[in-house]
Amino acid sequence: MIGYGANRGIIPVVCEELFRAIESNQEDNRSYQVTFSMLEIYNEQVTDLLSKTKKSGGLKVREDQHQGFYVDGLKLVPCERYAQIERLMDQGKKTRTTASTSMNSSSSRSHMVITIHFKQIFLEDDITKQSSINLVDLAGSERQKSSGSEGDRLREGVCVNLSLTTLGNVISALADAAMGKKVIHIPYRDSVLTKLLQSALGGNSRTVMIAAVSPADICYEETLSTLRYAERAKKIKNKAVINASPTEHLIKELKAENNKLLSRLAGLGKSGKRVEQETKELRRLLTENELRIQAMEMTWEHQLQEARKEWEQQYVVITQERRMMQAFPYLLNINEDPQLSGVLKHFIQEGSSDVGQAASNEITMRALGILPKHATFINFENKVLVKPYGKAKVIVNGVAIFMNTKLQHLDRIILGSNSGYLYIGFPAERGCEDISKFDYDFFQSELAAAEGFSVDKLGAIHNKDGKPDPSVLAVFHDYIKLIPLVAEANQLSEELIKDLKFELKVKNLALTDSRGYDLQKEIMVKVINKITQQVWIWSKSKFINRKFLMEELYQRFLDGDIILDRESDPFWDPVEAIHLGSAHIWLQSLAYCMKLEEQTELLDSEGVEEAILMITITPCSSTGRYHFYDDHQSVYTKAVWKNVNPVIDHKMQFVASNVSNGLLSYLQKNALVVDLWGLQEGCPEIDWSLPDTACTNEGFILIDSMKTVHSSSSLVDSNSHVSELYLKLLKLEQETELLRDINRAVREENIFLKESLKQSGAWKCQGCDKPVRVQYRDYSSNSIQSASSTKEVMKRSGCRASYDADFAKALKVFYQSMNTIRGHFLRLKHYKPPEEENIHLLRLFTEKQSLMFKDFWQQLESCICKLKNDVAAIVKKKRQDVTCTKN
Repeated sequence: MIGYGANRGIIPVVCEELFRAIESNQEDNRSYQVTFSMLEIYNEQVTDLLSKTKKSGGLKVREDQHQGFYVDGLKLVPCERYAQIERLMDQGKKTRTTASTSMNSSSSRSHMVITIHFKQIFLEDDITKQSSINLVDLAGSERQKSSGSEGDRLREGVCVNLSLTTLGNVISALADAAMGKKVIHIPYRDSVLTKLLQSALGGNSRTVMIAAVSPADICYEETLSTLRYAERAKKIKNKAVINASPTEHLIKELKAENNKLLSRLAGLGKSGKRVEQETKELRRLLTENELRIQAMEMTWEHQLQEARKEWEQQYVVITQERRMMQAFPYLLNINEDPQLSGVLKHFIQEGSSDVGQAASNEITMRALGILPKHATFINFENKVLVKPYGKAKVIVNGVAIFMNTKLQHLDRIILGSNSGYLYIGFPAERGCEDISKFDYDFFQSELAAAEGFSVDKLGAIHNKDGKPDPSVLAVFHDYIKLIPLVAEANQLSEELIKDLKFELKVKNLALTDSRGYDLQKEIMVKVINKITQQVWIWSKSKFINRKFLMEELYQRFLDGDIILDRESDPFWDPVEAIHLGSAHIWLQSLAYCMKLEEQTELLDSEGVEEAILMITITPCSSTGRYHFYDDHQSVYTKAVWKNVNPVIDHKMQFVASNVSNGLLSYLQKNALVVDLWGLQEGCPEIDWSLPDTACTNEGFILIDSMKTVHSSSSLVDSNSHVSELYLKLLKLEQETELLRDINRAVREENIFLKESLKQSGAWKCQGCDKPVRVQYRDYSSNSIQSASSTKEVMKRSGCRASYDADFAKALKVFYQSMNTIRGHFLRLKHYKPPEEENIHLLRLFTEKQSLMFKDFWQQLESCICKLKNDVAAIVKKKRQDVTCTKN
């Protein structure tokens, strides 16, 4: 609405066009008057942004029979030209920035209303036409994702969406009334914003709503909601008429009425109780009329004279500020809202300049985490040093400092929790650099980098264009957005003596996915009680909600009102079980009816080992008792308390009455996710009973019970055909494994025999010098044969080498063919059923899958048959050679 830099907003454009139209329509018998006001609504409190003094609790909104709702005590400034309005907006932005650094408001959570009162006075007819232009910058709606904070008992206390919701209800009611529907009540009084905009929405007015939307697909829901909001506003039908006020005529009527009142007062007697009451009432009416006459007779020139005095004072201040900018280094504020950045300037003059909340400091800063005496800036011999006091928090370029530190031009400084400033050095040090890049995000990214947090640390998956994955970037931006909020929450906890410490963590959702997919990460906030060491894990949305309430509580603390019960304390939460880590136990062995004994690490959300888990998975029929396959209830073990190396004696048995294609696929692709939970003193144990789980008569959990009944017989046939192919595939894989075992044994024995030949030497006995008889195994007849001479041994060992070469060649061909078949298997593995529950699509899927399995089966069968034939040929050749040797 206001804009910043070269991007001028709607309000400056409208005001400039107004004065341009006044200049082009100047006439002798007509004069124009423009007054300007600027206010902010935060937490249903009204702040005058043009006033130098701030009233505790904000300005009051009152109602008058003639004016309607108005802000009592709001400053109205007359303006002769657009430059004056521009200066007033700069003044309002400075007040708004100061308020935001004092933990009162910022543009993202407050509404700003600029009102232009415009009058046309027709001197000949004593007629005044007047209008009020309300230019409103609405706060952005705080849309939250569905999370654990839904239904939070403190959610209603967040006032960010209250006025927007009320505004939507008012618009809906007015739209219904315009369409002829019966509307009993229009809720103007439910919020301060709708009270002040009552005449603009449903009164004598013309209203324009401008909706700001995003073209990004991730903002689809917000964009649609905003457009629906604006669509309702279009349906409102108002009949606007000219506000013509015969001012002079009204003044004459009031004076005549005053004369009548005076005559009545003169005619009354001097005694009697009734006479005294009537006299008192007449005097009250007379006083009110006199005040109204004085207000109406106060000339426009007098109001302008008062405004000109203020303009002159402001001009002196602006001129002095410009001179100091050319002589001294200074601190330039950096705000989350770009239009509030660069508004405040704190000059560092020669010598020492103390910074802090106390009024005695040369530079006074009132912000969260700023101590009465926080730091000192020393300007000496064309260099500036900064020195923190005691435990005061001072960060330079993302790193905390504790001693004298020399500042360089364009250094980034953070004082207290989150008061960011850009250091502008001496005029000689300045160049033509672009300081716009040092924005709020730059400051927070620098803090994150100093903590060792970056996009690469998140495991960024780069696309073909070399850019990181958008989901990873979203998590990174969430992290740097929450860095200042966590710092402020820690400062609030310290000042309110809550003994809580807040830490940012990144949760890897892949740890909880049974398929092990690298899902999008998520930001969470770890809360630690520094006294009891109890831990809570808050989601991002829950933390943001609580942070707003902490600010409200802190404001009440500053106002001296902090009495509250535990249930309404935003820092308090009941003790809960904490998720410590997860381990993946892959179930592929069950698909082959094989037992699995494994030692695996339980990793936390950051990949750090929390514990070692010994687990056994057995295809069995013994008695026993996890969220598994189509049973959607999570199973918990019994708690083990006060044991460093706990032994959790827990058994669980699942029974499948029908082994379906889906179950086999699940076993081959999924893992059993074992979560480790920590129970804290005072929190209830997790219920591990299974009241709604289907079980067999023996008490085993029943899975794969074929709950879905297909209406098509061909679909059932195709499923049974796929199951047969699965069984054949399993049989072939078992045969392949057997052949691999035989090959392994042959290789090991060959190595052993070669070593024996090397050690035999000259084939003679060392004691009697007689030839040694060598025995060898004949693999064709599986019998022990003898060789009496070196020649015969060498001959037979040469034959054996030939057979080994032939066998190795056959295995090589087999492995090459298996690589091709493996590609087909991977395509089958990633071929997933349609997401839509459509029988026709499912039938097409199963038919295509059946053809793919058939093709896969034929190739695999052909490959194994060829291996069998090659091995048979080698064995036959070996038998023939042995027979020839014997002959």
